Amino acid sequence: MFVRVIANYLVILWFCCSAAYADIAVTIGYLEQVEPQPPVLSNLDPIPENEGLAGVEVGLKDNATTGRFLKQTYALETRVVEEGGDFESAARELLAVTPFLIVKAPENQLLRVADLPEAAGAILFNTSAEETGLRDAACRSNILHTLPSRAMRTDALAQFGVRKKWTDWVVIAGPYPADQAFADAIEKSARKFGIRIRERKAWDVSADMRRSAFQELPLFTQDFPEHDLVVVADETDDFGRYVPYNSWVPRPVGGTEGIVPVAWDRTVEQWGAAQLQSRFEKTAGRSMRPVDYAAWAAMRAIGEAVTRTNQADAGAVRDYLLSGKFELAGFKGRPLTFRTWNGQLRQPIPLVHPRALVAQAPLEGFLHQRTELDTLGIDEAESACTAFRE
Repeated sequence: MFVRVIANYLVILWFCCSAAYADIAVTIGYLEQVEPQPPVLSNLDPIPENEGLAGVEVGLKDNATTGRFLKQTYALETRVVEEGGDFESAARELLAVTPFLIVKAPENQLLRVADLPEAAGAILFNTSAEETGLRDAACRSNILHTLPSRAMRTDALAQFGVRKKWTDWVVIAGPYPADQAFADAIEKSARKFGIRIRERKAWDVSADMRRSAFQELPLFTQDFPEHDLVVVADETDDFGRYVPYNSWVPRPVGGTEGIVPVAWDRTVEQWGAAQLQSRFEKTAGRSMRPVDYAAWAAMRAIGEAVTRTNQADAGAVRDYLLSGKFELAGFKGRPLTFRTWNGQLRQPIPLVHPRALVAQAPLEGFLHQRTELDTLGIDEAESACTAFRE
């Protein structure tokens, strides 16, 4: 009898949903600019060719699962632009088909697309550019960010340092622009949370660390002042792997090596994340990476907005995404929402080492009048973004 009642209820629920929801077809564009990778000391961790796109594909499947019951269908149009290709032409092709673009591209290319006349009414989801400036003075009202900014990541590390009472840091920064940007973000986070940067040293060792790390790194670090944490700024994954256990004074390592603040990692298994990890591995044949997660979150944000509004209009979707009604279940222990002043997706930042989740920021004790998630990255009062206020 009970089973029959439940079955009847499900039939009624399906009928009501079918009557309330009209047929909606949503096309979503994926736009990627292939970037040259600098030479590094080790090839142990190559970047997958489908990084980002794999996250989109898993998100598309998730949207289709929900959409099947609500008369909603989702399709994907993909443009991957090789080095030297015409990125703007590819963007125009997609914008002629859909106002929803999930973009994996460097900051300058992302801004060029955002400023195209064809993109005026579109929504671009930034899944790979971490530059804090994109969420600050260089923001655009048609760009939403599902990847955390560098400031969010370095703020997470700073909170961890304060909680552990590791408040004297030294920084080793690599030579590439991304390395310097990470080191700059570390210094800003240190000032924000009352941490002392005792020294910042540029990595200038030309020796092959695969053979000489045991000799070279003690010499490189022996002049550091007293410190609690060695912070590595090596976004290109070049020398950082050789720093742990090779410094002159034995100290924990954090930053881009050791304890690492990330958008996502294979070690995140709580809050139902193991289910997402399993689905992704089944589809992609590898672990989910931060850009994959940001691309998945962008796809799911579109699906959630379309489901809740029963519309595929870009204006209606954007309004809902930036409203107090939107919440994304992102498998991080609390709902994810967009900041209305710069389009950044609020989200916890896992702090991980290669084999486990260590902590997740915001950490207990870091309070905010709105939400503790706004202790990470640029807060509204300090934001120079005006595009979302116009």
